[in-house]
Amino acid sequence: MLIGQEVTVAGGGIGGLAAALALAQHGAQVSVLEQAPAIAEVGAGIQVSPNGWRVLQALGVAEAVAASSPRSRAVRLRDFRRGAEVFTMELGRADQPWHLVHRADLVSALADAARAAGVTLRLGTRVAAMRPEAMGTRLSLADGTEELHGLTIAADGLHSPARAALNPKSRAFFTGQVAWRCTIPVTDPAPPEAHVFMGPGRHLVRYPLRDRRLMNVVAVEERDGWAEEGWHHRGDPDHLRRAFTDFCPEVRDLLDRAEEVHLWGLFRHPVAARWTEHRLALLGDAAHPTLPFLAQGANMALEDAFILARCLSEDTDTTAALARYEALRRPRCARIVQAANDNAQNYHLSPGPMRFAAHTALRVAQRVAPQAVTRRFDWVHRFDATA
Repeated sequence: MLIGQEVTVAGGGIGGLAAALALAQHGAQVSVLEQAPAIAEVGAGIQVSPNGWRVLQALGVAEAVAASSPRSRAVRLRDFRRGAEVFTMELGRADQPWHLVHRADLVSALADAARAAGVTLRLGTRVAAMRPEAMGTRLSLADGTEELHGLTIAADGLHSPARAALNPKSRAFFTGQVAWRCTIPVTDPAPPEAHVFMGPGRHLVRYPLRDRRLMNVVAVEERDGWAEEGWHHRGDPDHLRRAFTDFCPEVRDLLDRAEEVHLWGLFRHPVAARWTEHRLALLGDAAHPTLPFLAQGANMALEDAFILARCLSEDTDTTAALARYEALRRPRCARIVQAANDNAQNYHLSPGPMRFAAHTALRVAQRVAPQAVTRRFDWVHRFDATA
């Protein structure tokens, strides 16, 4: 049971704050350790699909997030050179809400709700190492001090010290792809839709944020090498424009207005072999980093947070509750990670028989049975972590 129990959450991002809020709502005394001096996020967008939105509704923050996040009505797959539509997935169902969300808005809403629920935020606190022990989790902080905490949730990303402690032999490898990310002001409100421009060895996704006068762009290209992982590396807008210079005028005109871009290498990580030990558990990217080709990273972290809190609230044995959490989450997360891996190659087909056949099949499906293609991912989007 969680009532009155002290819980530490490492990481003040989407997963960490959602976990802190969910745990506090079950009666826990929660502290969040965040290395940044303030709760903030890099200005970029995410798609919160119905499975993630149900968690936000259950946590009581969906209304605050929706106030600044347009509801998406479609995902359109388009040819890179002509801009012609290949396939459209309609998202108009009232019981399946999709929202185009600025990360900063979601983080702010979760942080406000967490504070209101009594969560303590310790900012400027970087955890350098974690070691699970029978009585708790020993944290080594960057300032040289050590602290012994009880139940600890590591929601501190793919470079999590807890992931390294539980999975010392886990290794990532470069996928041969890098991704550019930027937000670009636009003069006219864009339709609330996500557009995916598919080209040989590259694709570009764009969708509007906030008042639909800010366009979020994620552009992926294949490369031979990359040294660093992470997405806080400043890139050169001219390099981005050159990489997509043969895309349709609509894309080129948009990229011409890009002023600040970030670039990161895409690495494939295995789903962690071990998620829990004693009173330590991994959550979100620390457990199951995913490539951004199914728009499920943040959604999986939200699901993790809700189910973890429920498991802990329903069992007096913390070790058993954590084991149940891992057993419930691992198969689904592993399947989503694999589906995202598969999507990468589908977007990057080169001109030729395979691309022609794939795009023709999608166009035929659009005319004959559009819902058949859409239903392929019902298992992702219809999932209800709160049920």
